[in-house]
Amino acid sequence: PARLAPPAVAGLDATYAAHRANAAEAARTAADHGYRDRAATEHALAARQLLYFDGRGAGLVTEVLGDLAHADRVAVLVPGSDTGIDTYDRFRATAVALHQRLTREAPSGVRTAVVAWLGYETPGTVSPSVATTGRAEEAAPELRAFVSDLRSVAAPRARVSLLCHSYGSVVCARAAAGLDVDDLVFLGSPGTGADTAADLRTRARVWAARGAGDWVGHVPHLDATLFGTTVGFGTDPVSEEYGARVFAAGDGGHSDYFAPGSLSLANLTRIVLGHTQEVTR
Repeated sequence: PARLAPPAVAGLDATYAAHRANAAEAARTAADHGYRDRAATEHALAARQLLYFDGRGAGLVTEVLGDLAHADRVAVLVPGSDTGIDTYDRFRATAVALHQRLTREAPSGVRTAVVAWLGYETPGTVSPSVATTGRAEEAAPELRAFVSDLRSVAAPRARVSLLCHSYGSVVCARAAAGLDVDDLVFLGSPGTGADTAADLRTRARVWAARGAGDWVGHVPHLDATLFGTTVGFGTDPVSEEYGARVFAAGDGGHSDYFAPGSLSLANLTRIVLGHTQEVTR
């Protein structure tokens, strides 16, 4: 689908209104065809701050929590595999957990916003595409364009952190070069397709974490070319040779990085707020 004009041009309120209407129409269509769960999710989306909505196929959604236009600290969440409108509530819950913690812990006068960016067609966990960079290469230009648009509406010197989960870390790595963000965070990453953090060619601080219970820790960090396709994502981002700032994520599993009360969420909150000296290793 064609990308929307930058929010600064269209106006945030008008952008939200347009995509709420899109979601409401999609909900009606889903209901008419008997897809009750899909209709319920889209109906709920129609009441939210949507920067983008496309109900075709698995679906694309970009939702804002907070006052983006006046935020001093902005976190953009990039999801991994098996994320679409039908599983969107699970992804949104991570954004809500972070937003609640940021709101609670932000210093007086510091405003925060969280963006749930389901801006690409994620691969299925049990599919060949989850082991290659193909989907990430398609998504990277969209993520670059989105960050550029975001900069046009957020506060002039807002700190922007990109929090990338699982396959989302491959997307973020592909988009990283020249991306105007302050922090690039890889969570439960299978690898990024780059051998080292320096290879990302980013001015951002590069962070990585993996919970002790995350199955990704058992995935071999290799890449090989088979029949012209590179399979695997190379160096482990939490390894010393990769060169990221590794931080503690506790004992959680692959889906627990934003669990309320968790060590990983505490550290993510510190990163987004810019309290980098307080991040535990």
